[in-house]
Amino acid sequence: MDTKDTYKTIVSATEEVVYKDKNSKFFGYAFPVENEEIIKYYIDLLKKQHHSARHWCYAYQLGTEKIIYRANDDGEPNNSAGQPIYGQIQSNELTNVLIVVVRYFGGVKLGVGGLISAYKTAAQMAIENANIIEKTIDLDYLITFDYKNMNKVMRIIKEKQLNIINQKLELDCKIQISVRKKDSKSIFFLFDQLYQIDIKDFID
Repeated sequence: MDTKDTYKTIVSATEEVVYKDKNSKFFGYAFPVENEEIIKYYIDLLKKQHHSARHWCYAYQLGTEKIIYRANDDGEPNNSAGQPIYGQIQSNELTNVLIVVVRYFGGVKLGVGGLISAYKTAAQMAIENANIIEKTIDLDYLITFDYKNMNKVMRIIKEKQLNIINQKLELDCKIQISVRKKDSKSIFFLFDQLYQIDIKDFID
């Protein structure tokens, strides 16, 4: 049974790193990302910043339960750039991360082996420059109840030190809580067995 409920990501965008090989320069960057819009934004930003570069190769991985990833060679020979970059994301067990390596061609061809090595090294340097943290995978629930049952609900929230994300406390009350994945079943059960109190998965 897989009860793993943590994942590793990076705290903030890294300073640029540079790897040089036979006059070619490879600039490496790492960014924390939550969706494909922000990925596109960072890539466009680097294309403006390095407008005279030859290639902007990248790889990213998003998600904790359902993984989305992509590796892009951006005109380099197949699997010589994006895949080695993605390999570094995998070997560091990172997610919600984008690694971009920008290449300026130095006039000397490196060959596929040389390219794989250069992109891998630049990606590795970018990750080494990042502050990696471990986060928990949390599930959100919505609890609905009448105001008169407030004490019952609040007692559990307090006892279990649950994290309230949102609340609307009127005659009919709604509280959105965030629970660590490994505790989610037991917490759900605690509320579910209470009379006149409804708990369900929170859908955004």
